Amino acid sequence: MSNADLIIEARWIATVNPQQPLLEQHALVIQAGVIVAILPTAEARQQYLANSTICLDDHVLIPGLINLHSHAAMNLMRGIADDLPLMEWLNDHIWPAEQALVSERYVHDATLLACAEMLSGGITCFNDMYFYPQATAMAASQAGMRANLGLLVLEFPSAYASDADDYLQKGFAAHDSWRNNALITSSIAPHAPYTVSNQTFETVITYAEQLGLGIHIHLHETRDEIAQSEAQYGVRPLQRMLQLGLLGPDLVAAHGVHLLPNEIELLAEYGCHIAHCPSSNLKLASGIAPVAQLLAKGVNVGLGTDGAASNNRLDMFAEMRLCALLAKGVSESASVVPAQQALDMATINAAKALGLEHQIGSIEVGKLADLAAVRLDDVSTTPYYDPIAHLVYSCGREHVTHTWVAGELRYSNGVYANLEPLELKDIINTWQPKLRQYKH
Repeated sequence: MSNADLIIEARWIATVNPQQPLLEQHALVIQAGVIVAILPTAEARQQYLANSTICLDDHVLIPGLINLHSHAAMNLMRGIADDLPLMEWLNDHIWPAEQALVSERYVHDATLLACAEMLSGGITCFNDMYFYPQATAMAASQAGMRANLGLLVLEFPSAYASDADDYLQKGFAAHDSWRNNALITSSIAPHAPYTVSNQTFETVITYAEQLGLGIHIHLHETRDEIAQSEAQYGVRPLQRMLQLGLLGPDLVAAHGVHLLPNEIELLAEYGCHIAHCPSSNLKLASGIAPVAQLLAKGVNVGLGTDGAASNNRLDMFAEMRLCALLAKGVSESASVVPAQQALDMATINAAKALGLEHQIGSIEVGKLADLAAVRLDDVSTTPYYDPIAHLVYSCGREHVTHTWVAGELRYSNGVYANLEPLELKDIINTWQPKLRQYKH
């Protein structure tokens, strides 16, 4: 018999591999954090001797969910300014709170809270954009989560940096600090077209090419953003990005709500990726992204939560369900965004957007064992006939029982491997009184 670190036996495995999308009564064999075999459970028992075996008789095992657009450190701002339009929300509440309170300590603490929420909901990787990325990296590493961290770039000063060049240099110092951390990767994150100048965008493109980094940006989120661009630059934001040379297969554009048909064609032509954030877009009344049209043209679309301040939940199950339902309702076609495609958007599509599809995003031999187990035997999820459809339409994050990152169990039935409940409670008690004055 061969040795293994871990064997996970599951009732169902949703592989997100088109060759074998759903397996029944199979087992994963994991060694040194990598999936080394996928085979019927009876055969796994005969061929492998594992240090640990977990039996999931009433579960579906899925790839770890990937949150393609987040601001993890905004978790402490959950609910401080609900029911407001985007620019009032930003100008009158979020930005003043950030200016007064955001620090390295704040970002670390708030990100720990976000990591706890995400791990308990089966999220193993998040694509972030915020101040003090090194503090985010430290918190994610403590939690044992995978993260792609955006090196934020803005024109205006903050407690973190004084101008665009200062943002870039501090970002690159952070990037250098986690080079040897297997859980952390980087992108450059110019915040949005309305907060970044042409000259800075040109600098970002140069650095991204030199360092081999992707670019993460907010784009076409609101009609106001587009009107502002037309007034200031004479073109819509996407056209401006095209003229500057920003479009390409390394670009992850968050939101993409207001897109014309020719703009969708441009995104497809240049191989750009969209991070679709349906809950945040609805809550801020930004609109509904044309997901069916994007997918029909071959644009790679992943799912994100955005920050908890504009969503109130870092819940990828909610995003999968809402994405599928919105696309059906808007298109008036029940076959648009079927369950498997929604699951793809939360896993392999997001991995492709981050350039990590060879490591994560599906359950395949040779990939890292980033996984989540979801119970199907709850009264609210039985009976079930199609486990993949059930994941999207019936299950919620409360049905996640286990979350692994690179084969390491990070969350199990309410218990975190590296996070203490008292530490999380102290974080809330420390920061909530300070943030209360910015409440709407």
